[in-house]
Parts: sequence; C-alpha cells; structure tokens
Amino acid sequence: MAKLYELEDQEERFILIGVAVSDNDDTKESLDELSELVSTAGGFTVGMIIQNREKVHPSTYIGKGKIEEVRQLIFETDASGVICDDELSPTQLKNLEDALQTVVLDRTVLIMDIFAKRAVTKEGKLQVEMAQLRYRSTRLKGMGNVLSRLGGGIGTRGPGEKKLEVDRRHIRERLSQLKRELEGLEKNRETARSLRSRSNIPVIAIVGYTNAGKSTLINHLTNAGVLEEDKLFATLDPTTRNYTMDSGQQVLFTDTVGFIRKLPHHLVNAFRSTLEEAKYADIILHVVDSANPDAYKQMHIVYDTLADLGIKDKTIITVFNKQDLIEDEQTLKDFKADHTVKISAKTGMGVDKLLELIEKVLMEQKILIENVFSYNDAGKIQIIRKYGQLLEEEFRQDGIFVKAYISKELYKSL
Repeated sequence: MAKLYELEDQEERFILIGVAVSDNDDTKESLDELSELVSTAGGFTVGMIIQNREKVHPSTYIGKGKIEEVRQLIFETDASGVICDDELSPTQLKNLEDALQTVVLDRTVLIMDIFAKRAVTKEGKLQVEMAQLRYRSTRLKGMGNVLSRLGGGIGTRGPGEKKLEVDRRHIRERLSQLKRELEGLEKNRETARSLRSRSNIPVIAIVGYTNAGKSTLINHLTNAGVLEEDKLFATLDPTTRNYTMDSGQQVLFTDTVGFIRKLPHHLVNAFRSTLEEAKYADIILHVVDSANPDAYKQMHIVYDTLADLGIKDKTIITVFNKQDLIEDEQTLKDFKADHTVKISAKTGMGVDKLLELIEKVLMEQKILIENVFSYNDAGKIQIIRKYGQLLEEEFRQDGIFVKAYISKELYKSL
C-alpha cells in the first residue's frame, strides 16, 4: 500500500539540492530563488546542498557521497523532504526517493504547485491543470509517494491529489477535454484582441521577471486592484485596464505572468496564449527590479523568453523599477531596449516621466494627416477625435478640414 503523507497541519521543511556543472555556474543564486519559491508555496527552507559535478548524475541527480550527506542533514533538521533545483526524470525521482526514504520534489513541481495556488480565472486554472497532467503523464511509474500525498501542501495542489489511480488513458482523455475548453477560451481572447485592434486603442504589454513590480505599476496607473506581495508569482492571471493619457489618448495596459529562470516548458506551452498578449502589443514595458543584484541575469531571461515566444520588432521601454530601494547611484543599462526610464511604482517617483515617454513613442508610431472630409463623412472625424489626436478642425464650404495625428491602422480604415 502506498505511503500517505498528511501535511496540512505540519510545517513543511525542505532541504534544497543543486548541481553546479561549471565554474561560472549560478547554482547558488538559483537555489536562493528556489528558497523564495518554497516560501511562496508555504514551506520553509532548512538547508541547501550544492554538488560540483561535470554533469548531473543520470540515475540519482547527485552522487552517492552527497546522498549520504543529504540523508544526514534530513535527520539533523527533521526535514519533510528535499527539492531539487532541476526537473528530474522519473528514474532520478524514484531512485532518489528510495535512497533518501523521504519526499522528493523538483523545481517544476514546486512552480506548478504555486501556479495552481495562484490561478484565479477559469483559463488560468485549466492551463495549470494541463501543465500538471502533461508533466505527470510521463511520471506515473516514477513518482511513487509524491502522487500519494494528501492535503494542501507543496506539490499536491491541482488534479494530482484528486485521483491517485489515474492512468495515462484517463490523463489523455482529460487533456483532450482541457484542450477543447482552452481552445474555446482562446477564441474568445482572439475576438477580444480583434476588437481592440479595430478600436485602434494602443496596447501596452507589461512584462518582466517575477516580483519586478508589474502589478504595483499597473495598480498605480489604473487602480486595477491587482494583488501586490513581495513574493514570486504573487499574481498569475493577466489583467487589462484602460487608461487615458494627458493628451486624451486612450491606451490599454496588459499585465502578463512573470518570467523566471528554468520556467518549466510545460507551463510555457500552457500559458503561451496568455504570454502572447505581448506579441500583439504596440509597446512592451519591460519592468526590471533594479534593486536585485541579479538584475542583468533576470533581464537576459526575459529577453530569451520573449524570443522563444517569437516576440520581436516591438518598441521596448525598459522600466528600472524600485529606485526607492537603491541607496547609491545606479549604472544599470539595457542595450536591447529602445528607451529606458527609472521609476518607483510604489512611491510614484518617475511615473510621470514614464507616461511622457509612452506618449512620445505613441506619437512616433502615428502619422500626420491634413484632409478635408465631406459632411457625409463627419462620423470619421468622431473616430479621429476618439482614437487619434485632433490638432485642427475647420468647417469649410467643401467639407470639414482636419489636421490630426492618427495610427497607421486607423489611417488605412478611413
């Protein structure tokens, strides 16, 4: 009979394990981030162990000597289990679990658990469930005790704990059902996208590393009421809000899920439709946590993720956020961005400069028209007034003279 773990009323204490395969490896920074993920999921880190190897052990992730060291540390710290910083194969998971005689999780399970906890909308929940099922479909034989855990603890949220006797056939059926439901929601998203495109309202996508301050920024700008926490993946579901610039120009700010190093490909694939909001944006606001010592690495990860999604040839404004937490003068630069600006979304410092920059970029994307519309086409002037910037309007004998800045898309439709 499978061993059951009742963890609802226990403090979950974990030892984190990483493998460094090169001298310039960032395993320590990755484990520090993994510790933050554990905290976000409601657990507590009681130890970290890094093994230097030429490559990850194919059967047990770490070598025999380190396994003994981990076993001893589990005993000394009374740890609930261990979490590995990389995605484990079914064989690695089973062998390591047998060798340590404790719960073994990996970074992928932990992140998916957080996503399951944070998802609010129907689409978000369906996407998380699909990612979890795809991950577990290849690990039914290898996950052992992990799939037998009960309760609301780390690695147990979502469909995994609902029906432990599930097999690959049932998973395939459920995946097909999820795919159909998500395709329907994606059609709704495409319809909304098409309506926004026809309305000629510019879309500004807010992207960035998790916990960079995207939610704080959209709340400051639009009073969106998005949850703000100093945790990784505090918010998951995208938020779109309308905003009127000082010039009268209407724009839409769209928040996206935060990026992170080693983001499981199961989740990238599941959330592709959500992340692709940035692909259809007129401007991308790349929010950076300037106070984070790994800011450059985080920026690199964001750009890699955007490239994986096929997002290119977009005007990028990099927003160096959290300036209120910086004591010394900063020298952060982003050579991939078209523009940069320093702000504190929390205090509002520099946000006015950001908005001025957005207006400037939007203006650069417009064309100047000077045209006379017949009185029968007066409705077109209303459209220009709503979605463009009307500079002059004069009623003449042959029609209405208009001088205005409008988008190229709007110009084609007039």
